[in-house]
Amino acid sequence: MNDRVSITVADGIADVRLIRADKMNALDPAMFAGLAEAIETLKGRQDVRVVVLSGEGRAFCAGLDMASMASGGSGLKLNERSHGTANLAQYVCTGWRELGVPVIAAIHGVAMGGGFQLLSGADIRVAHPATRMAIRETYWGLVPDMGGFALWRGMAREDILRELVYTSREFTAEQAQPWGLVTHLAEDPRAHAMTIAREIAGRNPHAVRACKRLFAEVADGDTASILLAESAEQIKLMGSPNQRESVVANMEKRAPVFVD
Repeated sequence: MNDRVSITVADGIADVRLIRADKMNALDPAMFAGLAEAIETLKGRQDVRVVVLSGEGRAFCAGLDMASMASGGSGLKLNERSHGTANLAQYVCTGWRELGVPVIAAIHGVAMGGGFQLLSGADIRVAHPATRMAIRETYWGLVPDMGGFALWRGMAREDILRELVYTSREFTAEQAQPWGLVTHLAEDPRAHAMTIAREIAGRNPHAVRACKRLFAEVADGDTASILLAESAEQIKLMGSPNQRESVVANMEKRAPVFVD
């Protein structure tokens, strides 16, 4: 990877870390490139069963590097659909939903603006209670445009989201958790995320991937298409080697041995 994002894979878990700690992992052109590269790399790895996304240093992600943006160095082409239906800035947030495996964000310190939209792309969000958060864009006279509106659908009550977007006010992860914007609170978010990741990695990877596809169908499909997708996924899984191993391992009270 580049000098902004690192990936380490062990036991089916991809440990993805933002490593621009001196700038609180703020988003500059190199960080955008690093995140997009990380997503593309993970898409091609069959040995990955779950991803944990976190930031080194004092923050998860402080949002856009405003100095870089002010100098005209962003290089972002907002009208360009460079990644399917998304531009680059959107893809670094929405691309995590396109991965075939669950993504867990471990959040601490600060998650502002683009940083908050980045964590919104995760399937599960674990945060330190005191984490400072904000949907910050209207503070700068802008709108959230890194996929936030698409990612927030169904995540929290719309009136709460509207207030947070319109006011750009700061809130804590402890406040965000009952709103649905944070899944779990933890004193050590990364350790807690890894615990969840290990549990997911111990399940039939083909079943977990099928569930992720079904959640994607739920986001955009109608009832008929969702029901059909459920049946199709189940038919593929029933009697498959990993499904049989799930049953046998549970009956023998041992850890299953799956094939990716």
